[in-house]
Amino acid sequence: MNRQQKEATVQSLKEQFSQSHAAFVVGYSGLSVAQMQDLRTQLRKDGGTLKIAKARLFKRAVGDLGDDSALTPYLKQQIGVVFASHEAPAVAKILSSFSKNNAALQLVVGKLDGSVLNQQGIVRIATLPSKDVLRAQLCGTLQAPITRLVFGLNMQIMQLLLVLKQVAEKKK
Repeated sequence: MNRQQKEATVQSLKEQFSQSHAAFVVGYSGLSVAQMQDLRTQLRKDGGTLKIAKARLFKRAVGDLGDDSALTPYLKQQIGVVFASHEAPAVAKILSSFSKNNAALQLVVGKLDGSVLNQQGIVRIATLPSKDVLRAQLCGTLQAPITRLVFGLNMQIMQLLLVLKQVAEKKK
């Protein structure tokens, strides 16, 4: 790699760090080419991309960015960075399940919304439901009091009707 290619790679990495919602640093030492292709295919389905470069290039890319510089101590040895463009929990779920099935993939550290996550934090994010499920749960929670109020009012009307029906039957 000549100097211009390295500068282009660093610039590309800077853009991806700044545009992605989350970034996960993974160790890939020991993975076969087929396993790497399988991982990349799974990540692409949920808006994730795996980038492999020298740790020094990652350090240069992260060094100029403000809040991403917390990742610098973890950028060593054979590492790759997975960028999540949309659904960070979905990408974390793929990484977590892939690392369980392939011991060679190691979750090192992650960054989500300005906070640095350790391996347990990444696994915890992987257990979160998707945005659609969370939105449905929120709607259900917001709708529950109104639904109970309507049910209670309907029961009052039903009780009134039953009393009126019993009074009408007694008068006959």
